[in-house]
Amino acid sequence: MWFILSLACMLFWGCADLFYKNGTEEKDRYSHLKIAVWVGLVMGVFAVALMPFSETKFSVSALLTNAVRYSPASLSYIISMVIGYAGLRYLEVSIVSPVQNASGAFSAVAMFAYFSAKGHIGSFFEEFSVLDIVGTAIIVVGVIALAVVEQRLASAESGMAKEDRKYRFGALALLFPVLYCIFDTIGTAADGIILDEDAGLGLGEMDVLILYGLTFFVAGIIAWLFLLIKNKKAYNPFAKTEKSKCVAALCEEGGQIFYVYAMASKPMLAAPMVASYCIVSAILARIFIKEKLKAGQYACVAAVIVGIVLLGISEGLAE
Repeated sequence: MWFILSLACMLFWGCADLFYKNGTEEKDRYSHLKIAVWVGLVMGVFAVALMPFSETKFSVSALLTNAVRYSPASLSYIISMVIGYAGLRYLEVSIVSPVQNASGAFSAVAMFAYFSAKGHIGSFFEEFSVLDIVGTAIIVVGVIALAVVEQRLASAESGMAKEDRKYRFGALALLFPVLYCIFDTIGTAADGIILDEDAGLGLGEMDVLILYGLTFFVAGIIAWLFLLIKNKKAYNPFAKTEKSKCVAALCEEGGQIFYVYAMASKPMLAAPMVASYCIVSAILARIFIKEKLKAGQYACVAAVIVGIVLLGISEGLAE
C-alpha cells in the first residue's frame, strides 16, 4: 500500500510544481508569499474539516501541546516550501524540483541514524544496498555540477542587459532549492520519526494532517498581513489571476494526505520514492510550459533524477 500511496503523492506534487510555476510572477518580489497565502488557506480549511476524524480529541491544551511536539516538522516544511516558491522566480521547474527532492535521500539516511541510535532499526539494516549509496553519490555530484553550469551561464550573459538575463543570479539562484532540500530533509526525517509506531511521538496520521494544516494556515495569515502592511493594500487571493495558485494549493494538500499515510506505513521506503515526483514535474514542465535547457543542464538534471530513481528502485526491490 505504501507504494501506491507514494505514487499518488508523486502525481499530486508533480502537478503542484507545474501550477506553482504558472502562478509565479518573476517581476513580483512577493509572489512566493501570495502562494503561501493560498496554501495556508487550503490547508487550514482541510484541517478544520478533518478535526472530527482526529485520533485525539482536541482541546485547546492538547492542540497547543501537540502543535509544539510537531513544530520541528511543520516549521521545517513551511520554511522549505516558501523558499521553494521564491526559487521558482529564477530557475526552471526542471532544475528546481530535482535538486529540492534530493531531500528524499538525505532524510532516509537521517531516519536510519535516528532509529539505529534508538535501537529500533530492526530489519532496516537489510534495506540499504549498493544502489542506495550509488544513488546518493550521483545526486550530490549532480547538484554540484548544476551549480557550476549555472555559474557559467551567468558569466556568458554578463554582457546582456539585466532585464534580459534569464540566469542573472547564476549559481546563487541554486541556493533556493538547496536550502529547500536542507529544511525539507529535516521535515521529512522528523515526520518519519514522529509517525513511527515504536519510536514516534504517538501522533496519528490524521493528527499530523490537522496540525500541519493549522500551522500553515497561521503562516498564511502572517504572509497576508505582511503583504497588507508592505503594499498598503489587501491581497485578494480570489482574483481571477490567482487561479493557478489555487490549483497548486489543492494539489499540494492532495499530495500531503497521501504522503502522510505513506510515511506512516514505510518511512524509509516512502521518502526516496516520494522524492521522485520531480520526474513528474520535469515532464509536465517540458510538455506544458515548454521549458528548454542547455545540454549541460539536461545532463545535471538527468543525473539527479537518475540518482533519485536508483534510490526508489532500491527501496522497491527491498520491499
